[in-house]
Amino acid sequence: MATGLTGHFVAMARNNAWANHRLLGACEALTPEEFAAPRISFFPSLRATLNHILVVDLYYIDALEGDPGALARFDKPPDFADAALLYSVQLASDRRLIAFCERQTETSLASLCTLPRRDRKPPPSTVAAVLAHLFQHQIHHRGQAHAMLAGTHIMPPQLDDFFLAGDLPLRRDELRALGLPEE
Repeated sequence: MATGLTGHFVAMARNNAWANHRLLGACEALTPEEFAAPRISFFPSLRATLNHILVVDLYYIDALEGDPGALARFDKPPDFADAALLYSVQLASDRRLIAFCERQTETSLASLCTLPRRDRKPPPSTVAAVLAHLFQHQIHHRGQAHAMLAGTHIMPPQLDDFFLAGDLPLRRDELRALGLPEE
């Protein structure tokens, strides 16, 4: 098991996959109309919010992996009308992020990454800073989706039972289903 900053990012990537599994799993019980229904938040629906999380994840992972086409992700962003379809694509993205984090070292986390932008040329940031921002972005918008889900007939799932050893029994079966270690 990795320790230090590398271990932290691996744990955050696994937490991200688990939280998406729980949230999108709950959203699968919504009809496509409920999933797309107008709600109060930064994005106007669960559908828009969760599709936004996916496209930003894909963009950042592409950029972190040095893909020069990362910015093209926004040319035709995904718009999955069904939570089950979105779930399968998000899970593939989550696994890609986990694999990226598992390959990191303290040295690679300190290397520079430039995030392409259409309107400006930002200075490079460290890989660690880009990952920290990506995880913050995911948590921020998942929180909004969680609040929107509370306005439906579906009970929002608990999303903060991941890191503490005493919470392992609450997530063990899901971690196994996702193929993630029970660390």
